[in-house]
Amino acid sequence: MNNTAHIAQIIKNHDQELRRVMLRRCGCIETAADIVQETYHRMFAGNLWLQAENPRALLHRIAANLATDYDRRRNIRNQYAGDDSAEEVERVSDGIDPEQITVAKQRLDRLVAAVDTLSPKCRTVFVLRKFEDLSHAEIAERLGISRNMVEKHLRNAMQALQQIDDL
Repeated sequence: MNNTAHIAQIIKNHDQELRRVMLRRCGCIETAADIVQETYHRMFAGNLWLQAENPRALLHRIAANLATDYDRRRNIRNQYAGDDSAEEVERVSDGIDPEQITVAKQRLDRLVAAVDTLSPKCRTVFVLRKFEDLSHAEIAERLGISRNMVEKHLRNAMQALQQIDDL
C-alpha cells in the first residue's frame, strides 16, 4: 500500500470518531472541524504516522493537545474581553442567578487548573475516562498500560481534583 492510500485509510478509519470526540469536547462543529484538520496536518506533515505504533491513539493525542490549546486561548480571550463577556453570560443564562454563574465559572477554572497540574499520563487517563467515556480496559489498551495502572492514575487524579472543593 502506498503512502497516500495508507493516509487515506487512516483518515477513513478514524475521521468520524475524532470529529465526534472533538465536537463533544469543544461544543462547536466548526471548531471541531478545524481541530481535526490541524490534527491531520500535524500528523501527516511531520510523518508522525510512519512512526506511530497506534495511529488512532496518536490522532487522539494530537487532537486533545490542540483542543487544550484552543481552550487556553479562548480562556485568555474571555479573560481580557472585560465586562462584555459577563453581560453576554447573563443574557444567555436566561434567568439563572449571575452569582451562581460566577461561582460555577470560578470552580470550573480551578478544576481546569487542577487538571493541568496532573502528570501527563495521569491527565491522559483522566481525560480518556471522563471526557471520552472509555472503559478502563480500553484506556489500558490504548495507552499500553495495565488496568491496575489505569485505576491508579484515576485515583491520583480524583484525589488531586477533590482538593479543589477544599479551596
